[in-house]
Amino acid sequence: MRSILDQSILPKEIVVVNDGSTDATDSIVKTFRSKVTLISQQNQGCGAATNAGIKRISTPLIAFLDADDIWHPDKTNMQMGKFETFPEICGICGRIQTFKGPITEPVLCGIFDFWGRTTMMVRTEVAYQIGDMIDPPGGRGDTVDWIARGRDLNFRFEMLAEVLAFRRIRPESLSYGRNVEKDRGYLFAAKRALDRKRGKILEQGDKLYESVSQFSVSTDLAQG
Repeated sequence: MRSILDQSILPKEIVVVNDGSTDATDSIVKTFRSKVTLISQQNQGCGAATNAGIKRISTPLIAFLDADDIWHPDKTNMQMGKFETFPEICGICGRIQTFKGPITEPVLCGIFDFWGRTTMMVRTEVAYQIGDMIDPPGGRGDTVDWIARGRDLNFRFEMLAEVLAFRRIRPESLSYGRNVEKDRGYLFAAKRALDRKRGKILEQGDKLYESVSQFSVSTDLAQG
């Protein structure tokens, strides 16, 4: 929360979705009073929590922040500048750096491109056209599926070279390490993408068949 309020360009709205957590989320959020809108719901998953937040936003751009992560102080400024320069861009992600230990004395780790919620900023109208995020088996892959659906609709998503956020490495977090059970969501998202492509190919084949069936060819062979 503090990394949001420390941005070089402050957001006009902040919505916190408490997706059934058992910690002190509600009481912490209430200390920020009128600056934050709190939505509390039973645990439904990251996708459902994201959908609940999107439905409460009225600004033309939306950004997201997962509980384990921290925004770079200039994140919103870098992304909004890109949107203004390139109006054809629909969504922007960036790089993320992992760290261990407390925020006050972090041990910085790896940096990688992150097509995920925490680095993403997207046009609100685009988010509505893509539709709800899903909660896939295992819990991972919701944003991968969502961006893929957006690209299927010809929405342009870009990756910035800059680090936009930092992720705390904690063994108990959903995103920690590789896990066969949790990673099932990525396979689920990949299958959904293949199914959409297959459906599009079949649809194009049906249209081609209909167009061919609407005309005939007459051939007159002269007898010698």
